[in-house]
Amino acid sequence: MSWVETKNLKVIYLNDIRMLSINDFREQLINKLKEGKRLVQFFGSKEANGVSLYAVLADDITSSLFVNSCKFTDEKEYQSITPIIPSAHLFEREFYEQFGIKPVDHPWLKPVRKGIEGINNDEPEYNFFSMTGEEIHEVGVGPIHAGIIEPGHFRFSCHGEKVYHLEIKLGFQHRGIERMFLKNNTKRNYLLNLSESIAGDSVIGHSGTFTRALESLCDVSVSRRVKSIRTVMLELERIAMHLADLSALSGDIAYLKGNSVFGALRTKIINASMSVCGNRFGRGMMKLGGINFDISQKTRNDLLVLMNWINDDVSLATEVMFSSVSVLERFEKTGVVDKETARNLGLVGIAARASGFSVDVRSDHPFDTYEYFPLYKLILESGDVFARAYIRTIEIQQSIKIILEILNNITSGDLSVSVSSLQPNSMVISLTEGWRGEIAHVILTDNDGNIKRIKIKDPSFNNWLALSIAVRDEGISDFPICNKSFNLSYSGFDL
Repeated sequence: MSWVETKNLKVIYLNDIRMLSINDFREQLINKLKEGKRLVQFFGSKEANGVSLYAVLADDITSSLFVNSCKFTDEKEYQSITPIIPSAHLFEREFYEQFGIKPVDHPWLKPVRKGIEGINNDEPEYNFFSMTGEEIHEVGVGPIHAGIIEPGHFRFSCHGEKVYHLEIKLGFQHRGIERMFLKNNTKRNYLLNLSESIAGDSVIGHSGTFTRALESLCDVSVSRRVKSIRTVMLELERIAMHLADLSALSGDIAYLKGNSVFGALRTKIINASMSVCGNRFGRGMMKLGGINFDISQKTRNDLLVLMNWINDDVSLATEVMFSSVSVLERFEKTGVVDKETARNLGLVGIAARASGFSVDVRSDHPFDTYEYFPLYKLILESGDVFARAYIRTIEIQQSIKIILEILNNITSGDLSVSVSSLQPNSMVISLTEGWRGEIAHVILTDNDGNIKRIKIKDPSFNNWLALSIAVRDEGISDFPICNKSFNLSYSGFDL
């Protein structure tokens, strides 16, 4: 087998990655995935003599990553792997849309972010899936929504109140984030600010992923104190968003006590982030080679008090919430995604773990402080709205314990180190467990050490289809809580 084995944040040289024929590449990729590996990235890179296609697979048991590639010169198609490996469906569609190389026999080759690369603009307008029947009707929601929310369209095919099919159309924003990284690839401060804007509710998640990738390419290592503070900020972001989701879920079922209490607790957490770096969402925290803000002794003491107080309040609020019959009646057995479906679709994060599919980058491919102590993956089996809500509560408690342990054992150390140029003709894979799940940035450099390709994957990329599966055979009135139980990102998808 010709796969290059590597680790999270370990630099590999592009010349060490063999360029296979598409048929050999496809066969080896399918065999690896059938053996139990997981598809992390699948993307193309324009070269002088064609297009290179790269695949990154994960072995979550051994904490290993595997990379392989093939080259397209004049070929304009290949045999799709999606009919055999469903988790590849969106990756193949994206590759086709960006480079015009068609995966033949792909079961549903619909647009991803139509027109963003100018490849397929001459194709006819996309037609939504439709059903016929005397009592069949369609309900369209969005892309303009009644609130401060980004665009996305939901098309329901219903028989009465029952949803038979939900089709989700995204890609309305056409932000061109990856192209903006390439256009400004020497402006490091600009790039760091841009990484904070990939998904506004995952500032620490994405900026940390990008920063660690560049640090690896610069062959620098930050102090344990820097790693500790970065981890504290990442876990504060996780707690804040889990609380926000519990508040939103409560609001959607008219459980107003939970809506108010969890919302107030979330404010306490984002204010704690602001006490560290001056911004409630963590903007400005990361610095290439370190961090811009330290945690003072006073802030540390305040955080210790706050974490214990939040832990008590969350425990009480969730105990009351999940002992409520009216809450359980709406949450339990609603929007089920079973373990086999979660695995086949390649789900990540809380959506995967709530369905019994055990994936967590902090444990499987550790980074920063997670390298120094074990983290136990928390899973539930029911795969319903209840599981996706309740797993947030136990992850909040776990995050509080992580923060308390770090703050009680934090060591001294430099806040930054000097950085040099990026290693030329290289690749690095940077994985982070954001609050939604696995964030993956892959960066390739050219012969001069400049970024020639960056491939960004927000966990929402993996999980949007699962929302469509979850609402099948449900009442359309349950869509809001199914949607909130995933809480996926439009901007993280619309790159």
